[in-house]
Amino acid sequence: MSFKSIVRELKEIRDGIGSKRNGGEGKRNTNKSHVHHLMVDGHTAEQQSGSSSSSLPRSIVVVQQGRWANLPPELLLDVIQRLEASETSWPARQHVVACGCVCRSWRDITKEVVKTPEQSGRLTFPISLKQPGPRDSPIQCFIRRERATSTYHLYLGLTPALLGENGKLLFAARKVRRATSTDFVISLVSHDFSRASNTYIGKLRSNFLGTKFTVYDSQPPCDAAVQSNCRSNRRIHAKQVSPRVPAGNYNVATISYELNVLRSRGPRRMQCTMHSIPVSAIQEGGTAPTPTSFPHSLEDQFSVSSTSKPKEPLIPFSSTSLSETPILPGAGEPLVLKNKAPRWHEQLQCWCLNFRGRVTVASVKNFQLVAAVETSHQVSAVEQEKVILQFGKIGKDIFTMDYRYPLSAFQAFAICLSSFDTKPACE
Repeated sequence: MSFKSIVRELKEIRDGIGSKRNGGEGKRNTNKSHVHHLMVDGHTAEQQSGSSSSSLPRSIVVVQQGRWANLPPELLLDVIQRLEASETSWPARQHVVACGCVCRSWRDITKEVVKTPEQSGRLTFPISLKQPGPRDSPIQCFIRRERATSTYHLYLGLTPALLGENGKLLFAARKVRRATSTDFVISLVSHDFSRASNTYIGKLRSNFLGTKFTVYDSQPPCDAAVQSNCRSNRRIHAKQVSPRVPAGNYNVATISYELNVLRSRGPRRMQCTMHSIPVSAIQEGGTAPTPTSFPHSLEDQFSVSSTSKPKEPLIPFSSTSLSETPILPGAGEPLVLKNKAPRWHEQLQCWCLNFRGRVTVASVKNFQLVAAVETSHQVSAVEQEKVILQFGKIGKDIFTMDYRYPLSAFQAFAICLSSFDTKPACE
């Protein structure tokens, strides 16, 4: 109970606003314990005492809060700012997340202090995995492949040797073979790959030959753009949707591998069309779409439920929510990525790329992606040479993945998963 609420109630009682008990039993007791009795369970004073409806204004409804919620905002802001500045990596980074678990006021201030990966270069909340990476330096991760279970785990960190208790699982994917295609289902956890779960993030689907892949996101990359283009858009409660109804599939990227039927010498050649990222994002002053929350309020799991029953969250639902057509927020051409051309090393007799020490094992899966733009797009030469995503092998079933702006961790992981599928027509 806040100090301001106590003062307000005492002032109203002193001025005679307080009502009498059932039929004139005298004025209310104005001691501190009775004032607290008026505040519990989120009810008004008239509901607790059973007095007439004219006893207090109907607008006065005080909700019970924990003592941590009554911390002065200035002090709370200073504490979270210092914690945000000191805890830069996992597992210490989880202390910042814990601040958002205390109550709603703590969560609001924490989300205000914590910046996006593009600004801070750090991953904090789950929505950070859908936001573009930093512009200056890449975020370094690695992928562990489990052949027995056909699963792939993405961890945040420099090397798997430092994993131990300091590792942070970002994504998990399971490979599902079908008659005419192969699916990689991506989840936030390693034990639940159901599309009905709120941990479902998206999937990657290949064609029969394994030469073309489509990245599907469970949420639209830009809510405003999608809702304005929907033929029939309405909002319904979460409980009105059957849990068996699959999550939405939004085509956000297409990955194509060039056919190599003649078996000519050279590595794989790939091209990625990012339907959710316009080419203007890498131009001077350009920005990439940055989602701020999950549509199913996944981050609400961190908040503490209040004493009063909250309303059911509303989920955008439309006739095109399950469509598989490409979505591009705003006007403009989509960003296209291509693999950086390697050079032939005469002494080693192999194709080489400069991975700056992040890749140690030669593999046909290794690649680096750069922007493929035309001169009319007015993109600087430095930006064209900048490696946006690199993927390579460092050991048996261990691979590194480094990504940066304008790709997100989800988009980068989906692109790397396409390299694990067999491609007899491309090698």
